[in-house]
Amino acid sequence: MTPKLVLVDGRNVQRSRWPNVSDEELVRRCRAWATEHETEAEVVFDGRAPEDAIGTGRESADDWIARRATELHVAGTPYWLVTSDRELRRRAGEHAERTIGGGGFLRELGLG
Repeated sequence: MTPKLVLVDGRNVQRSRWPNVSDEELVRRCRAWATEHETEAEVVFDGRAPEDAIGTGRESADDWIARRATELHVAGTPYWLVTSDRELRRRAGEHAERTIGGGGFLRELGLG
């Protein structure tokens, strides 16, 4: 069962495969996956982001995701975290229903 929201560390997931998945392809596949699973995916990138993704401007994507995870936890909103970044898993994954590595999620998206 999927949660209401999936937080995706875009750059980290993108770099989990060689050659890297393009920003646009990752966002497109995440959107399709979220629709199929009746959930919402927030795909987060440092700086600028493609359409339908979240760009963090000057804030790091890791800081944005950690803050968002805290907001979701406080609100009682279940979420999954998608990243292979150990530090981000520590900061944002403590209250996640599930934490998925970038490579595993790319396989789930049919990109692995």
